[in-house]
Amino acid sequence: MRAALAEAALGLVGVPFRLHGRDPATGLDCVGLVAEALRRVGGKPDAPEGYSLRSVSVTRFLRCAAASGLTACEDEGDIVLCRTGPMQSHLAVRVPGGFVHAHASLGRVTFLPAPLPWPISQQWRLTDEKD
Repeated sequence: MRAALAEAALGLVGVPFRLHGRDPATGLDCVGLVAEALRRVGGKPDAPEGYSLRSVSVTRFLRCAAASGLTACEDEGDIVLCRTGPMQSHLAVRVPGGFVHAHASLGRVTFLPAPLPWPISQQWRLTDEKD
C-alpha cells in the first residue's frame, strides 16, 4: 500500500496548484494532493476545509489524519507535515528519492528531491495487512 501511495502521488506531478483545490482537473493544494493520492489507493480521506495559506495551528490536520486512516510515526512517514515558515505548515507525500508536494510559487504539484529543506512537525504512515 505504501508503494501504491507513492506511485499515486507521483502520478499527480504537474497538476496545477490551487488553494483549497480538491480536483486534479482544476488544481490541488498540499491537502488536496494528499487526499487525492489517498483516494487513488482506495482510501477515504477526511481533508480539512476552510484553512488559510498561513496558520499557526495544525490541530485540524491531526484530527483529519486519524480520520483518514493514517497512523502517527516517528520517522519515514508516508505523509509528512512540515513547517515551511513561522506561520505556515505544508503536507508532502514521501516517494522514492524525495517528496511530492503542491508548490504554490511554481503553480503546480512537483517532485522535491530528499532531504526536505524544512523541519518535519509530524508524520504518518499508511499501512495495511500486506505491508
